[in-house]
Amino acid sequence: MNYMNYFNRFIPALTIVAAVALAGCSKGSTPPAADKAPESPVTTATNAAAAVKPYPLKTCIVSGEKLGGDMGEPVTFVYQDQEIKFCCAMCKPKFLNDPNTFLKKINEAAAGAKN
Repeated sequence: MNYMNYFNRFIPALTIVAAVALAGCSKGSTPPAADKAPESPVTTATNAAAAVKPYPLKTCIVSGEKLGGDMGEPVTFVYQDQEIKFCCAMCKPKFLNDPNTFLKKINEAAAGAKN
């Protein structure tokens, strides 16, 4: 059996398969709409930051631990336009199990800070 002859027949077939596969890749992507300009990331970030209410406490809303204490840097999270800070990542699921209770505490603390 002449392996070189077999190899020479295989290369053109492989080239065709590769060309078809690569041509199919571009069919799924669509170019961005020309009439809609992309939003500036700076503007979007600024607008988002302006809408978020700051976290009024110096402690974790779930555990009561001091933020930035022994647990390290606080975990920051935004829930319904309210910034939330946790002492650790383990407090976030606890918050999400009953967010209304914790949001009530945050709103009370924010109201107390205004007075």
